[in-house]
Amino acid sequence: MHPLLESLLAGAPVLTDGAWGTQMQARGLAVGGCPDEWNLTHPETVEEIPRAYVEAGSQIVLTNTFRANRVTLADYGLADQTEAINRAGAEISRRAAGDRALVFASIGPSGRMLMMGEVSEQQLLETFAEQAGALAAGGAHALVIETMGDVAEAVLAVQGAKTTGLPVVACLCFDSGAELDRTLMGITPEQAAQELTAAGADVVGANCGQGIAGYAEICRRLHAATDRPIWIKPNAGIPDLVNDVPVWKTPPEEFGSYGPALVAAGASFLGGCCGTAPEFIRALREAIGR
Repeated sequence: MHPLLESLLAGAPVLTDGAWGTQMQARGLAVGGCPDEWNLTHPETVEEIPRAYVEAGSQIVLTNTFRANRVTLADYGLADQTEAINRAGAEISRRAAGDRALVFASIGPSGRMLMMGEVSEQQLLETFAEQAGALAAGGAHALVIETMGDVAEAVLAVQGAKTTGLPVVACLCFDSGAELDRTLMGITPEQAAQELTAAGADVVGANCGQGIAGYAEICRRLHAATDRPIWIKPNAGIPDLVNDVPVWKTPPEEFGSYGPALVAAGASFLGGCCGTAPEFIRALREAIGR
């Protein structure tokens, strides 16, 4: 195991952060806007987010780079800014974290379908390696591949990220099937854990997709299928749309109340995804006795 992870896990469970996208929208990001561009245009505003999570008790904060791969940035006309956006994203979170937290940089999906031939395996491998390299250059301590629906794409992202030598977390999104225990492509937690472990992921997990109430069983199944630590970041429930704006239904105290069950199910890293905020991290911290 990587020494950084060994040190962290000596004090497990480790608190990560909460949502970024909804926090940026609360700060003025327009619907359909490119959040990652704000690393260059609104760095002080972006820095408010990880700083607030550190104040709430996060021991790990992510970066505003979820969509910052070359393929996705091309949709915004920003492909030529890939390196600058990622490097700035890591630097912003490093400033906010100071010596109080570590920075695990975010790498999201490409938005293209491998099975439909919209992108090639080689193109994805090069794309993720480029992003990972820029995040490493910006000072990230580790990399988090998150919200993946296709395990084949996640494996390529792991391979690309591993070129940096940094620890790599790899998470899939389980939001499909009758029990909401499958990815978009029909992958089970067991299959995900096994394939991501074989690809070399240092930590395996799940994020987004559904509320925290459904996560204990997913966590248990992931934990049973791998010897790697488990990373869990659920949503604040399933939102209602009010005037085309998502309103998240799970309050912080209820969210936090599921923390002990997730730890019992094998979670070593615990935080929140869409709809969560610093108060959710405080609630988790209190619930698990950190």
